[in-house]
Formats: sequence, C-alpha cells, structure tokens
Amino acid sequence: MKRKHPRFIVPNYGSKNRKGVKPRWRHQRGIDNKKRVMRSGYGAIPRIGYKNSAAERHRIHDGTLPVLVHNSAELMDAAGIKNTSVILHHALSRRKRIMLQDMAERHGLRVLNRVS
Repeated sequence: MKRKHPRFIVPNYGSKNRKGVKPRWRHQRGIDNKKRVMRSGYGAIPRIGYKNSAAERHRIHDGTLPVLVHNSAELMDAAGIKNTSVILHHALSRRKRIMLQDMAERHGLRVLNRVS
C-alpha cells in the first residue's frame, strides 16, 4: 500500500478573510513566512521523506500499474504484465475505444477510463 501524506496547501487557505486563496501548493518565499521556516502549526510542506518506495511509486489506489494504450498491440503487451490496468489514449475514436475495451475485458484487464 502506498503511504499517505498530508495535504500540501498554501498558508491561510480556508480562513475567512482569504477567499481568493486556492487549495494548491506554492513554495513559500517570504522572509518572514512561518511556513517557510517550518514553524509548528502552519501545515506540512513537501519533503523527500514523504516519497514512496520505488516498487510502489506510480501505482494507483488498488495497487496496479497504469499503462497508456494507443492500439491493440500495446494492449496485448500490457496483458502480458502482471498487476496492470489500462488507460486508453484520449485521441482514440469511439469505435476503437469500444473495441479495445472488449479486448481488455477478454484478457482480464481493468480499463480506467471506460466509455459507457
């Protein structure tokens, strides 16, 4: 299982008087910034210690490794690898998507962006 880490947000996100502060991360650069100097109570900042092990990196929640597929040959290559799931490329036509979904289903692969 991948380890979880806290949400990395900018300071003052969620306070009353800062409606325009978005919940995204930006590195703090101010000379008096408490988060930059890592004072307690100001939230976590991204550090190397939150990194997952090499075996678990780039995996999704269920533990499978996603593989981007453009055609049936790449789908057959993905079928030969254990613990993989398939992401169909965004530029595929609807007809080819349905065909590749059927092939993936026959080979026991999970398609992450299925067409309904």
